[in-house]
Amino acid sequence: MTETTALDTAHAAMQADSQSDAARLRFFERLADSELFLMLTEEARGENISPELFDVADGRFVLVFDREERLAQFAGRPVPYVALSGRVLSGMLAGQGIGLGLNLETAPSSMLVPAEALGWLAETLQHSPQEVEEKLAEFMPPSDLPDNLLTALDAKLATAGGLAGAAYLVATKSEAGAQGHLLGFVDVVDGAETALAKAASEALTFSGIEAGAMDVGFFTANETAAALLAKVGLRFDLPKSQAAEPVREVPGSNPDNPPILK
Repeated sequence: MTETTALDTAHAAMQADSQSDAARLRFFERLADSELFLMLTEEARGENISPELFDVADGRFVLVFDREERLAQFAGRPVPYVALSGRVLSGMLAGQGIGLGLNLETAPSSMLVPAEALGWLAETLQHSPQEVEEKLAEFMPPSDLPDNLLTALDAKLATAGGLAGAAYLVATKSEAGAQGHLLGFVDVVDGAETALAKAASEALTFSGIEAGAMDVGFFTANETAAALLAKVGLRFDLPKSQAAEPVREVPGSNPDNPPILK
C-alpha cells in the first residue's frame, strides 16, 4: 500500500472543505515544514543548483516531491535532485514568478502551487514574534483556546526535538490584571530560544489566530515558575534528540545558507 504522507492528509482536508481558511492554512504549514525533493537538470555544484523548469498554461513551475520514491516514479529514470524544506524553497523562489508542481501524477496531493501562493507563504514565514517584558502574577490552567491551535502546537513542537525539555501552556494574569496565555519552555538548549519562539508564532499564524493570543517564555527546571507551569499547565513533550552519524552538508540543508539557483 502506498504511504499516505502528512501533505497528502492536509491536501485531502483542504479539498474536502474548499471554503475553509483553516484547512488551507494547515496545508501551507505542512508544505513549509516538509522535506521536499527538487528535480534538477544536473548534479548540484557546491551551493549552486539548477532546477528543472516547466512552462505550462498556468505559468512556470519547478517539480518537487515529498518522497524520493515519488520523484523516481514521475521521472522514470535516474535524475539529479536536492532535498530542501518547503520554507527554504519558498524563500528561494519568492518574487521570481515560479510556482511548485507538487507530487505531480504520483500522489493524491498532486497539485500546482502558483507563484503568488508561494510568495505569500515566504512572506508569512518571515514574520517574527515581538519581544515584550511583562511581570506575571499568576499561572492558571489554559482555557477557551481552539482545538486547532492545540493540534498545531503539538505538530509544530514535534519538529523541535532536542531544543527543550518540555513546554507547558498556561493561562496567565499579569500584575496589572491583564489576562492571556503563555507557552513556557523549560530547559531550553542555548541559542534555541529564537527558533522555539518562531515555531510557536507560526502555530498561531497557521491556526488563523492573532499573534497576541499567546506569549512565549523560557525557564529552567530549578525555577519556582517551572514547578508552577508543570502543576497547572498543559504539557507538550518535545522529542528527544538522537545522535546522528556525521554527514556531508547538502545544498539547502542549512536554512541560513540556502543554495543559489542558476
